[in-house]
Amino acid sequence: MSDVQAMEQLVLKHQALKKEIGKIIIGQEEVIDQICICIFAGGHALLVGVPGLAKTLTVNTLSQALGLNFKRIQFTPDLMPSDILGSEILDETRQFKFIKGPIFANIVLADEINRTPPKTQAALLEAMQERAVTIAGHHHHLDLPYFVLATQNPIEQEGTYPLPEAQLDRFMFAIKLDYPSFEEEIQVVKSTTSDSKTTVNALFSADEILAIQQLIRRIPVTDHVIEYAVSLVSKTRPNTQRTHPMVATYLDWGAGPRASQNLILAAKTHAALKGKFSPDIEDVKAVAVGILRHRIIKNYKADAEGITEEMIIKELL
Repeated sequence: MSDVQAMEQLVLKHQALKKEIGKIIIGQEEVIDQICICIFAGGHALLVGVPGLAKTLTVNTLSQALGLNFKRIQFTPDLMPSDILGSEILDETRQFKFIKGPIFANIVLADEINRTPPKTQAALLEAMQERAVTIAGHHHHLDLPYFVLATQNPIEQEGTYPLPEAQLDRFMFAIKLDYPSFEEEIQVVKSTTSDSKTTVNALFSADEILAIQQLIRRIPVTDHVIEYAVSLVSKTRPNTQRTHPMVATYLDWGAGPRASQNLILAAKTHAALKGKFSPDIEDVKAVAVGILRHRIIKNYKADAEGITEEMIIKELL
C-alpha cells in the first residue's frame, strides 16, 4: 500500500474510531481528538480536570477501541516505585525472578498521578522516554506501542503534589476537560442510569498503530512551518532575543526544544487526520495550546493578575 492510500485509510479509520468512542463518551470531541493525535504521533497525554468528568472512562474506552493491552494504576500517597515497575523475588529454587508491574502494558492509565509523592512519579520517567525500565541493573524493554495517559486533579485540591517539570515535559499534550454542556449532561444521565449495555469494538491492532506512527514521521514539512513552530516556542523563553513582552512580564520559565519537536509531530498528525498530505501553520496553531500549556511556568505577577497560560499562548499566536 502506498503512503497516499495509507493516509486516506487513516482518515476513514479515525472517523470510525471516534464513532466507536462516541457510543460511550458523550461530547468531549476536542479531548478525544487531542488524545488520538497523541497516540498516532507516539506521545503521552496528561488529562487535567475535576473528578467526575469521565477521564478514566475515556481512556478505558479508547484502549478497547484501539485493541490494546490496558493497565490502570491508582496513584496514592503510599504508592512505591516497585508497585509500578515490578520487583525481583526469590523463587523456590532460590533464584531471583522478576515479577512485572502494571507499567508493562500498551496503554498505562496513571490515575490521579499528582496524588503520589515525586519519588513515585519519577518511576515513570524512563518508561515514558526510553520505552524501557531498569530494575536491579537489568534493562527491560516495554511492548510497543506504549502510551502513558495520566489524569490529574487541579493542583489547588487537598493532598496533591505538583508534577516536576521534567515529568511534565515528557507529556506531549496537557488536555483540559471542562464540564459537559446542559444537553450533553442530559444525554450522560440518560445513558448511565438505564440498563442498556454498550460494547466497544476493537478497530486497530498494535502493528497497525506502529505503522501509522511511522507513516506520520514520513510526512514532509516545509521549512517555513518548522521555523514558525521553533519561533513560537522561542518566544516563550524569558531573557532571550526573541522574548515576547508578555512573556518577559508574566513567565519565569519557557518551553524547551521538546516542545518544538512535539509541535511538528502533532501538526503532522493533525494534518493527516484532516486528509492533508503536509501540515501548514494552521495545523501548528491548532495544537499549540495543548502542547505549550504545561511547559510554561508563570510567575507570582501572573497569578496575582489572574493571567492564565492559555491567555499567554493565545497572545503569542
